[in-house]
Amino acid sequence: MTRADAPAGTGRPYAEVIGDPIAQSKSPVIHGFWLDSLGIDAEYRKTLVAAADLPGYFADRRADPAWRGCNITIPHKIAALDLVEDRGGVRQSIGAINCVLRDGDALIGTNTDAGGFVAPIVGLDLTGQHVTVIGAGGAARAVLFALSKLGVGRVTVMNRSPLKAAGLLAGFGLKGDVVPLAAPLAPTTALLVNTSALGMTGQPPLEIDLAPLPEDAVVYDIVYAPLETPLLAQAHARGLDTVDGLEMLIGQAALAFELLFDAPPPRDRDEELRALLTS
Repeated sequence: MTRADAPAGTGRPYAEVIGDPIAQSKSPVIHGFWLDSLGIDAEYRKTLVAAADLPGYFADRRADPAWRGCNITIPHKIAALDLVEDRGGVRQSIGAINCVLRDGDALIGTNTDAGGFVAPIVGLDLTGQHVTVIGAGGAARAVLFALSKLGVGRVTVMNRSPLKAAGLLAGFGLKGDVVPLAAPLAPTTALLVNTSALGMTGQPPLEIDLAPLPEDAVVYDIVYAPLETPLLAQAHARGLDTVDGLEMLIGQAALAFELLFDAPPPRDRDEELRALLTS
């Protein structure tokens, strides 16, 4: 029996990742690798939860003393805020959560996406630089929050709904503009980040031309299934620097793991973990 399909109620401590879809999630592999490496007697699973079932899911888990918490992926990062306590003011700062922790009978929401996003680009000086972000969902909120702390210049958001995207820019105090997904990229873009599900296995493709980007631009795709998305393949063909979805996934997972299991993960084994995830 794998960590992903072990039934609830075994009495063994466990955490999990929830979303819809969820089959593509690599979180059980990541957390399972760390649990085994540290010899922690606990499990990490993945559970399909439809939007209509989200309140019932939290009610059920609240009643299970073995449940330590969960990570949250598409499409629940915003909706889950209304079902848990927000002691850290995440609603006001980021507006989305990707992790829920148990504190006695209380369920506490937090967000590790912002820290996970920044980790791979910590050495990149984005001060005053133009950044283009694709999407305006829960992941975009974490990315825009992080960008607001990095001193970036203009931010362009590419999204189907201009009003929603414009509201996010204003909410995070970022100066910039909103353009349709079909708009050409600005040649001043120093960092392009895809925060949408476009290009993910089973989702529509992300149709975008990277030709306008300068030679020193960085392309960052948070999608990790497939690992080399068409966006990253196009960037590689142009010789641009890239950051793949595993970088952010492992980064945010590391922050969540310590919260869920009270132990820092063995980051000195990241190369071994990446090999496992891509085998």
